[in-house]
Amino acid sequence: MCGIVGVFNLNGEPFGLSALKDMAAAIAHRGPDGEGFFVENNIAIAHKRLSILDLSPRGAQPMTSKDGQWVVTFNGCIYNFLELKQELQAKGHEFVSTTDTEVIVEGLAAYGSSFFERLNGMFAVGAWNKSEKALYLSRDRFGVKPLYYWFSGKTIVFASEIKAIIKHPRFQVNLNYSALNEYFTFQNMFTFHTLFDGVFMLPPANTVRIDSSSSFVKHMSWWDYDFSQTDDKLSFDEARAQTEDLFKKAVARQMIADVPVGSYLSGGMDSGSITAQASLHVNRLATFTCGFDMSEVTGVEANYDERRDAELMANHFKTEHYEQVLNAGDIRWSLPRVVHHLEDLRVGMSYPNYYISRLASKFVKVCLQGTGGDELFGGYPWRYYRIFKSVSQSEFFDLYYDFWQRLVPDSQREELFTSSVRSKINSREPREIFERVFTFNSKLKYDSPEDHINNSLYFEAKTFLPGLLLVGDKLSMANGLEERFPFLDNDLVNFAQKIPVRHKLGNLEQMLKIDENEEKKKSKAYREFDDGKNVLRKAMMGFMPEKIINRKKQGFSAPDESWYRGENAAYIKELLLNKKTISSDFINQDYIQKIVREHTEDHINHRLLIWSFMNFEWWCKIYLNKETFE
Repeated sequence: MCGIVGVFNLNGEPFGLSALKDMAAAIAHRGPDGEGFFVENNIAIAHKRLSILDLSPRGAQPMTSKDGQWVVTFNGCIYNFLELKQELQAKGHEFVSTTDTEVIVEGLAAYGSSFFERLNGMFAVGAWNKSEKALYLSRDRFGVKPLYYWFSGKTIVFASEIKAIIKHPRFQVNLNYSALNEYFTFQNMFTFHTLFDGVFMLPPANTVRIDSSSSFVKHMSWWDYDFSQTDDKLSFDEARAQTEDLFKKAVARQMIADVPVGSYLSGGMDSGSITAQASLHVNRLATFTCGFDMSEVTGVEANYDERRDAELMANHFKTEHYEQVLNAGDIRWSLPRVVHHLEDLRVGMSYPNYYISRLASKFVKVCLQGTGGDELFGGYPWRYYRIFKSVSQSEFFDLYYDFWQRLVPDSQREELFTSSVRSKINSREPREIFERVFTFNSKLKYDSPEDHINNSLYFEAKTFLPGLLLVGDKLSMANGLEERFPFLDNDLVNFAQKIPVRHKLGNLEQMLKIDENEEKKKSKAYREFDDGKNVLRKAMMGFMPEKIINRKKQGFSAPDESWYRGENAAYIKELLLNKKTISSDFINQDYIQKIVREHTEDHINHRLLIWSFMNFEWWCKIYLNKETFE
């Protein structure tokens, strides 16, 4: 919901409305329904509106509190705003709209910035306090809604997307080499850097306060995941029953809207569970599936098309179902658009996300998403079982770091980057960044297999999940569509963290009995055990087809391993292996050529790395060379 932009000149220099409008125009896709501006001397705030609650002008932003002290621009949705509104009304606050924005504004007037901690929802907020002459920025617990900032020492600029910051008259685009190193290690950022030098992402569950005396931006964290305090007295039946109850309430909360709400529907349990509950609130719920042309697909990817299972569920829940089928040629048109909107490159091969949100936006303004269930309930057992018998913290770090080098391992860093890039980076930094995710939290323990698995859940919730959420936000908002995530409900997350590992992983006891020295048995278990989210599966038994509940987990991905060897092989070479390839200033073309050859001729699966090379090439074209595309 919406796009936000703001500029605060700490030295008192005024900032003009015309420049602010230019910045806001860069993210007009996030808010096609309206716009608003607040400019007062050295503070300038803008809002692009996607109308979801109270479609009238009363819901326009920026919005000012009744006491005149707070001016807010807000992107997101607060699911407990009605309860908070009743509390504020009891304290004498009056309301003229039915928006959640007004609840934030009046909540700040009543409680100050601590009010952010009470919000159950997704949000990125810029709030100006007139009496303090201070700017507050805050972001939701889980990092659903993005919020970037650039601080020059004299000016802070914030926005939902970096494209707006680029439009600031004094900002210059330069590559952040440390972030480049991080991205090509993890296909993600575990820090809050971006590829744009000087631009940072505000961490989730953080609030910052900036006034004229600020010399730096100090992050103030007010919440963190905690999987270390499990309730070992909790029985499986109790965990199942509470999970079911809290999930139903979470879906019901997130149905609130004054516009049509739909749901993505893959062939899996998470989206199916959401559809099952959402269809109870909406007659003929609109559902959306993305399928793939499988005519030239081989191997494991032959099972990637989920349309049959999605159709089974659509029929079961009587939804109004829509499908889009992608083929190999769809990447050429979509890739520059995907990179333009992502800006801040992250996990996965995400162009199917762009297409499915584009389809959904033709019928609804809000779409429910299943992201979060895996990270909370243990959906990736083949990852956890690699490290769960570690005998120490250092062994845990060694094994898990080896796995999370998703793109280029440390041993190939010399081959990857050009000599000029190598001179600007610290080759040890990715490992240090990886370990800091854990050492930042002093509550983590490394004494048992359960500890190691809970640490894995913590790590993935802090790193992999925010990457998925960022991709989801950018590519849905590119199409004027708001995604919501019922699994990321405060109450459900709080409870999921307390559930013992033995309730989440059905084969934990069997895995514990496997001798770590019996390599064949261990490797077979890694491949075959798909026992994650056990308690969640049982919680959904009452309202989901059993075939779907017991289905093996499958991610949402196109069959690009096959397509990169077939129809798209020529496009890959055209983009990455020619004299005009811009990224060759940073990435060795010999290395790219080796990776492409290994994929196409030696059948070594490098689809993630090739995707990332193509993304980075388009990033260089669009943001360094300022090239346009049709």
